[in-house]
Amino acid sequence: MAFRDHLGAATIESNQISLIHEMMHHSQASGHAMTVFDNIAECPGHRAAVNMLTRDRLCAAIGIEPEAYIDTLGWAMDHPSEPEMVSENDAACLENIANEVDLTSIPIPHHWTQDRGRYSSASIIVAQDNGIRNVSFHRQFLRDKNHLVVRLVPRHLRTMVMNAREEGREVSVAVVNAPDPVVLLAAAMSFDDNIDELTIAAALHEKLYGSPLQLVELPNGVHVPADAEYVWWGRVTLEDDDEGPYVDITGTVDDVRQEPVIEIDGLAHRNDPIFHALIPGEAEHKTLMGLPRAPTIKAAVNEVVECSDVHMTEGGCGWLGAVLKINKKHPDDGMRAIEAAFAGHKSMKIVTVVDEDIDITDPVRVEWAMMTRWQPDKDTLILSNQRGSSLDPSRYSDGKTSKIGYDATIDFGVERDGFMSVQ
Repeated sequence: MAFRDHLGAATIESNQISLIHEMMHHSQASGHAMTVFDNIAECPGHRAAVNMLTRDRLCAAIGIEPEAYIDTLGWAMDHPSEPEMVSENDAACLENIANEVDLTSIPIPHHWTQDRGRYSSASIIVAQDNGIRNVSFHRQFLRDKNHLVVRLVPRHLRTMVMNAREEGREVSVAVVNAPDPVVLLAAAMSFDDNIDELTIAAALHEKLYGSPLQLVELPNGVHVPADAEYVWWGRVTLEDDDEGPYVDITGTVDDVRQEPVIEIDGLAHRNDPIFHALIPGEAEHKTLMGLPRAPTIKAAVNEVVECSDVHMTEGGCGWLGAVLKINKKHPDDGMRAIEAAFAGHKSMKIVTVVDEDIDITDPVRVEWAMMTRWQPDKDTLILSNQRGSSLDPSRYSDGKTSKIGYDATIDFGVERDGFMSVQ
């Protein structure tokens, strides 16, 4: 399966549109409809897609029910599989190899007026160094025709780059735009160990489509999904430059920082390509960041308490807050679940735990559980001096934060009838 195979329900916008702010304005005016723009003023012959991977659309695209996605992702984490290598002649992503690298010629958009400029926000970075392969999301500012400035948050790729820089080395990378959604989901996962995310994507591809995930080797030796719409390859250099401001998942403007520069040596794309032009801070952004965290949180909680579901909340930007549904069997299960959830996703700031009868996707029912089952003085956990998220503008100057957990479950051992809703 390929990215374009999941766009059958998209609206086609044939009126000419600019890369500069107009895709976002169109999205807002259309109620964030899934749209393919096929007449882009700055990039004749190229198309762009927005709003494809909201939660329900993503689940429909890959053929699973929303209630099953957590367990499906969890299964793939436990059953990694090796992708299949194919030749350059069998790789659609190499149908058109540019004679000269010019990233300004492809539809990398400038969505928000507050952003520094044109950003490739949905593109994943595949890095290979010292026998380790890492696949992850990191936004990339388009500085000029063959350079990007990449925001490397403190995860595996940043460690890989910093270690190489200590030895005076560059890191070979590929930037991939619009691979199949299973690759995007795997790339958005976060692991404590160096796990090859493409093996997770391969497991999902085999389970959901019944066929292997195919990769192709690029001229710099990096392996990428063979059916991606765009690939470009190069090196994370030893140079840093300004990155930001940028409207991030919280809808607030992130800071300007000195970040690594990627120099691009080659560029290729499919015939009649479609660029994935994710709009930062909108539902698609929150889905791609938040959905892959749910199985990690659920797995961590299930180590101590039976957890049946996890929902990353919209008000928490799909990143900073979650609601857990547990089957309480001991008096302290609610508090144990809160602590495990924070350990499973260290960027979270708020966790709410409810019983099995609560619809955790409905904020009204979650608040109802709090109002009828939670007592602030005994059912609240507050943690100070904790590792926080760089996406939280309220974090302290040292990057730390405080966190809070609410145990909105019925007290263990009491008569439950008086706590059950008849509505």
